[in-house]
Amino acid sequence: MSGFWQRRRIPLAWLLLTRQPGRLAVALAGIAFAGILMFMQLGFRDGLFDASVTVHKLFDADLVLMSPRTMSSIGMAGFPRRRLVQAMADPAVVGTTPVHWNLMLWRNPETRRTRSILTIGFEPGDPLFTDPSLAAKAHVLNQQGRVLFDELSRPEFGPIASWFRQGRTVETEVAGKRVRVAGLVALGPSFGADGNMLTSRETFLRLMPNTSPGSIELGLIRLQNGSDPRLVAERLRQTLPDDVAIYTKQGFEEFEKNYWRSSTAIGFIFTLGAAMGFIVGCVIVYQILYSDVSDHLPEYATLMAMGYRLINLLGVVAREGLLLAVLGYLPAWFAGQGLYALVRSGTKLPVYMNTERSLLVFVLILAMCMGSAAMAMRKLGDADPAEIF
Repeated sequence: MSGFWQRRRIPLAWLLLTRQPGRLAVALAGIAFAGILMFMQLGFRDGLFDASVTVHKLFDADLVLMSPRTMSSIGMAGFPRRRLVQAMADPAVVGTTPVHWNLMLWRNPETRRTRSILTIGFEPGDPLFTDPSLAAKAHVLNQQGRVLFDELSRPEFGPIASWFRQGRTVETEVAGKRVRVAGLVALGPSFGADGNMLTSRETFLRLMPNTSPGSIELGLIRLQNGSDPRLVAERLRQTLPDDVAIYTKQGFEEFEKNYWRSSTAIGFIFTLGAAMGFIVGCVIVYQILYSDVSDHLPEYATLMAMGYRLINLLGVVAREGLLLAVLGYLPAWFAGQGLYALVRSGTKLPVYMNTERSLLVFVLILAMCMGSAAMAMRKLGDADPAEIF
């Protein structure tokens, strides 16, 4: 029995932290606040980047053709449609879909206010999205002036989905011309567009009469099963003129994300916000641990006089930092989950708690606490038992 007590370690770090519950609560609140701030800033940043390719992810394509003059989805340039016909000469290509893409003004049928909506025009018989339910709805677009409205669009476009489900005839103006909603799809808003609308190619050209019939903004290419998209893309780059750029589907998505990441201040702003949260957390944890070391210097000096090595006492402070990191991270994670749900509900941005971000914030909080503990250790390392007493 005596051997058990000799082997039993006293949780000194835990006892020091819990000796003053008020100070511990303040420390955990500060760490949690810093964690929440980092979760929200990084979540907004990644959510906005993911939202920029909401529609891109849905395309049924292995390769995508685009004009090299295109900078992003909010400013698509056209290229000759015949490039898709030329691409069919490659033995790995089994199908293509020409796509028109532009922002048009949608008039809310209830408030009469206008708002930009992303309009995608295609041949109703061609595959467009990987969702098989679209093919069953696309036939309604064969009638000119009919559109499919994205029911996940922001409410500023009007109660379109609820009216349509009630059996009401939903008509409005797009680009100053009359259209009728003939069905609903579920795509979701993107960073560049608050809503989406699908039309036939014929209706699109009627809404945008200045668009050349021989020009398109996107060309979707489908390959035979087992084909390597990168190899086929390289072959097409060698055979097609330089008035068209060729991307794999993943490269197409990264192209859009890189625009928002490098050509706008979005990435910098939200990364800076996360860094500010990290700095605030460091200050809070350092003050707590520094005060704890200062308050207990006589006790630490006594232990050093009794023969305890400095490394053992420094380990106590390090364990305090570790405990603070774990205890402060948990409420930040749960609060982040709730705030992410609130953001998704209010903005429809795809902000989710993923494993990568969870680990990143935990590592940042751990570094914040352990770094602050290391700075607080300097006071303990400089302590002289003879001077203290």
